[in-house]
Amino acid sequence: MRQTSLFDAFLADTVNLNDTRLTQLDNSFEAIKRFIRGSDYQPKILSFYKHGSWAHKTIIKPVEGRPFDADVIVFVRPVEDWDAAQYVNELARIFRESGLYADKLRIYSHCATIEYAGDRKMDIAPCVVDRTIASNYEVCNRATNSFEPSEPEQYTIWLRNKNSNSGLNNLRKVTRLLKYLRDIKTTFTCPSFLLTTLLGQQVRHNDKDDSSFADCPTALQTLVGRLDDWLQARPYVPEVLNPVLPHENQASGWSSDQYLNFRSQVNRYRGWIDDAYSEPDAAKSLAKWQRVFGDDFGALRKAVATMESTTSSPTVVLDDVDRARTSGLLSLDQSILKPGWRKVPVWRPNLIQSKVTVRARLTTFSSGRGVRVTNGMPVEAGQWIEFSSMLGGIAPGDNYRTEWRVTNTGPIARQKGALRGEFNSSSLPHTRREELSYRGVHMVEAFIVRKSDESLAGFSEPFYVVIE
Repeated sequence: MRQTSLFDAFLADTVNLNDTRLTQLDNSFEAIKRFIRGSDYQPKILSFYKHGSWAHKTIIKPVEGRPFDADVIVFVRPVEDWDAAQYVNELARIFRESGLYADKLRIYSHCATIEYAGDRKMDIAPCVVDRTIASNYEVCNRATNSFEPSEPEQYTIWLRNKNSNSGLNNLRKVTRLLKYLRDIKTTFTCPSFLLTTLLGQQVRHNDKDDSSFADCPTALQTLVGRLDDWLQARPYVPEVLNPVLPHENQASGWSSDQYLNFRSQVNRYRGWIDDAYSEPDAAKSLAKWQRVFGDDFGALRKAVATMESTTSSPTVVLDDVDRARTSGLLSLDQSILKPGWRKVPVWRPNLIQSKVTVRARLTTFSSGRGVRVTNGMPVEAGQWIEFSSMLGGIAPGDNYRTEWRVTNTGPIARQKGALRGEFNSSSLPHTRREELSYRGVHMVEAFIVRKSDESLAGFSEPFYVVIE
């Protein structure tokens, strides 16, 4: 079921950046323009230009605790004898010498960034016009001290045309939804610029009046399906050429592991989207869309249903996963945090033990760099997670091995006879891979054993994995 009205409400209430924040950005933009024009910044300023997701109208609310950012291009004339780094360094200097902006300044390879109190920041990047030939635009990389071709306005025009061909702003809406999915679920990594291009490439010139773009959920199904088809036909990292700068490969920074994970996750979400879209029962369809986007999708309808049910069942029972997600691990019972069925280690402790820590990341089964997972972070079932051990802050050497105590909790693992709690050897040296299978609060502990005498060099605190 399409649930079109719920998509409209979800975008308006949860995904889209609200009007107050957009007004803050506009006010900051005007103030930045006035400041730079009134400063002693030497290059002649031609114009200021909103860039990135702000200009593309695909900007979304930030995940809680993260700032939302806006990109600004400053088009300038070249200064004789200036190298690329000087344009950025001098821009940063005028902010650094200002009492208003000094404590807000950060400087990066291509821009000076102003970080405002609250949850927003603004990246200001100089772009030199006509340095070598007419109508030539170059951004400045201070890290490599080089000028790099750029066509920010032409890219925005290309994207605007693609959005027009999708009808009813559907490309913009779908791009926001997938950026939200990326940021909330953290199951894949893909820079916004690259994701925007990949989706724009799936829009065809005759799509505007096609039934495949009749509304937002239909456009979502169409674009994710086309993107999945494109990805599945490419088992290795493809070139994704900037549509207005054909020599620029936007996927050049994508590792093979990041790409394979993205390819796998898009395929998985495509299946979920197709399932939710084709489900004829309204309640079941809502649950399936929530599987894709989380409980905030259709939250009002869910709240109404809960209120209606309180007449017969006034108590809402939260399981361990819900409690961990809403109130943290410390809200859980000790029987969950310290399960009694864990096996006792058999190795003799060293007199001097080193601190052992565990790191984790979501990954494909074939391994590779994936999304980092922190202790107690909620993750979805159906993925692979890789744990690695550290001894005294560094990777253990060949004279050690890591044993892993893996323990499950929750009714599903209990019903399946999969509570575990025993010790497992490493899949790779000091690394253990596990599939995320059962809803519950599970844990992994690392025990590092010295091979020469089978003594225990150290063991970690539990690393909790909350599987939704």
